[in-house]
Amino acid sequence: MNASPGGTAPLAGHPAARVGFGAMQLPRLADKDRSIAVLRYAIDLGVNHVDTAEFYGFGYANDVIRRTLRDGDNVIVVSKVGADPDPDGPVPLKLAQRPEQLRASVEANLRSLGTDTIPLVNLRRTDGGPGVRATGDQLVDLDDQLAVMTALRDEGKIGAIGLSGVTLDVLQRALPAAIACVQNAYSLVARDDEKLLELCTAENIAWVPFFPLGGAFPGMPKVTDEPVVLQTAARLGVTPAQIGLAWLLHHAPNVHLIPGTADLDHLDANIAAGAITFDAETLAALDAVPSRSSQISLG
Repeated sequence: MNASPGGTAPLAGHPAARVGFGAMQLPRLADKDRSIAVLRYAIDLGVNHVDTAEFYGFGYANDVIRRTLRDGDNVIVVSKVGADPDPDGPVPLKLAQRPEQLRASVEANLRSLGTDTIPLVNLRRTDGGPGVRATGDQLVDLDDQLAVMTALRDEGKIGAIGLSGVTLDVLQRALPAAIACVQNAYSLVARDDEKLLELCTAENIAWVPFFPLGGAFPGMPKVTDEPVVLQTAARLGVTPAQIGLAWLLHHAPNVHLIPGTADLDHLDANIAAGAITFDAETLAALDAVPSRSSQISLG
């Protein structure tokens, strides 16, 4: 299933650079002008896939995107629903899985992005991978959620439907809804979802891994701790993080990356990972790194 790195691959019917940009880190800057400069720099380097959400900085990231994009940029903005900001809660995020909440979240994203249509919206479920698990009235049947997402697509408010935090059986159930993308936790050291990735590849569904270097929570392995990754990085004169990103691009042709950063040097390094190539021996050594589970529940 190995593929060439870099270049473009389809995303919701659009040709997208395989190294995109995740906007989640932009609110760390707390400076709109600096945030706009970072995103503008990424776009000028050829990035045309930006991943965001209304709950990234309580609308901060979306506002930066709205202020940055210009006519002719042809940037594919991807957002997500299934959680809402909760600035007064014990954590600043709460699940919002019910159909009326999904619709309200799409409307909020449209307002903050200043657009009539979002090219792709991912429904963030809690079926698998690290993170919280739905309980009570947040345990919502997939069919009810897909019904409202399909209605929003028919209304032209979203261009395509994606899924996030799902298992193989959930994706199989959802296929009739014409799923365009799956976002799950996945990295060199956490490949629980290999069969799900294989199904996405067979169905021409984009695979967009989050936590692409692992290590997001205590107990999760880190790609950059692996001896073979460190050795390969030293031999090629790049960083261990770049090796982890490049491996993902080699692993399957439908992989898109959305590394997030608020630092221009890190942004350069992330984009440069798309140009790293591996010989057969190096790739085989990386492929042999053991996978450890990423199924960590936070409640």
